[in-house]
Amino acid sequence: MSRIGKYPVVIPSGVTVTVEGNKVTVKGKLGELSCTYDDGHIATKVEDNKVVVTPLSQSLTARALWGTTRANINTLVKGVSEGFSKSLELVGVGYKARMEGTKLVLSLGFSHDVNFPAPAGIKISCESPTQIKVFGVDKQLVGQVAAEIRKYRKPEPYKGKGVKYDGEYVRRKEGKKK
Repeated sequence: MSRIGKYPVVIPSGVTVTVEGNKVTVKGKLGELSCTYDDGHIATKVEDNKVVVTPLSQSLTARALWGTTRANINTLVKGVSEGFSKSLELVGVGYKARMEGTKLVLSLGFSHDVNFPAPAGIKISCESPTQIKVFGVDKQLVGQVAAEIRKYRKPEPYKGKGVKYDGEYVRRKEGKKK
């Protein structure tokens, strides 16, 4: 039995959830998201301001998809009501970021600046020259954009320079000895 799937998803005020066949659509103050699931194994219904996900059989696939479907619907509800954010930190001498319109401009020690256009549905802000915040409704897209920004200059283990997630621990190595 799925420990996550058996709990219903509570719908907060201001959020509407509609189920049409195997498609769940969630609308809220921050936007609209939808996802599809395998309707041969899972049934979804809205009752008493809650979304209830139930498996149609006790097969291994149905039980595996039960918790996954419930978690995906919960992510949609949280996304349209609160949103998701990731914070990045630039560590290194001369490393800085700034916004030019909807484009993020990064100075990361290359001979040129790196321009990163913000995709649709994502808001990027620079709270300080070394802090970047990525905000959006879609959790997967927020994580993907943050990973793409980090990929330009990953933190290196000797001095810890690079773009890292806020609170990320960079395991340091000892330098070369004389």
